[in-house]
Amino acid sequence: MENRAIRIALIGDYDPQVTAHQAIPVALERIAEDRRHTVQFEWLATDQINADTALDLYDGFWCVPASPYKSEQGALRAIRFAREQRRPFLGTCGGFQHAILEYSRNVLGWADAVHGETSPESERAVLTPLACSLVEAVDSIHLRPGSLIAKAYETSEIEEGYRCRYGVNPQFEQTLLSDRLHAVGHDSAGDLRAVELKDYPFFVATLFQPERAALKGQVPPLVRAFVEACGQRR
Repeated sequence: MENRAIRIALIGDYDPQVTAHQAIPVALERIAEDRRHTVQFEWLATDQINADTALDLYDGFWCVPASPYKSEQGALRAIRFAREQRRPFLGTCGGFQHAILEYSRNVLGWADAVHGETSPESERAVLTPLACSLVEAVDSIHLRPGSLIAKAYETSEIEEGYRCRYGVNPQFEQTLLSDRLHAVGHDSAGDLRAVELKDYPFFVATLFQPERAALKGQVPPLVRAFVEACGQRR
């Protein structure tokens, strides 16, 4: 059993033109090689995730960039499974946004919570356009000391890249972050860029895309920490 492969589900609709989708397999393969793990990853198209999907087969879940997804409900179903079953979870970019949406609906009980990209007129759009679009932007991020993400990077100041137009609606931010969901990363302007769930083995979501470092020949520290958490769960 010790030698069983680490199984990771990639929640998202694979598109070879998306930079993050090019980077994610490279990142996972590089980490597997460095750590001498066997890592198997499978793309789970959101419109194929339903009540019959065998989510229990996976040691960890990574909700990947490039939303809106074909099926918002499929993505939320997988995120909810990861959260409720305490499986390691990483959400990047669109994954961050949908982790916020899942938490809003199923933990806070906001049944009317929506993503502003698909329902811009809603009074409960928990995700709204950023004041300044972060398409192909790079910025510094201050990490909360002691957080999972700070431990992964082994520093409290990092620089990462984005391809993103939506973030947490400031109107709801205080309530969202008042209990188990913690703010652990803010950009140079003080805006929220990363969250974690308190008292979870590994549940981290970032608006930035750490996986992109793999295309420059680097091992993304946060992805490495995620894979190691999946290995411990295995």
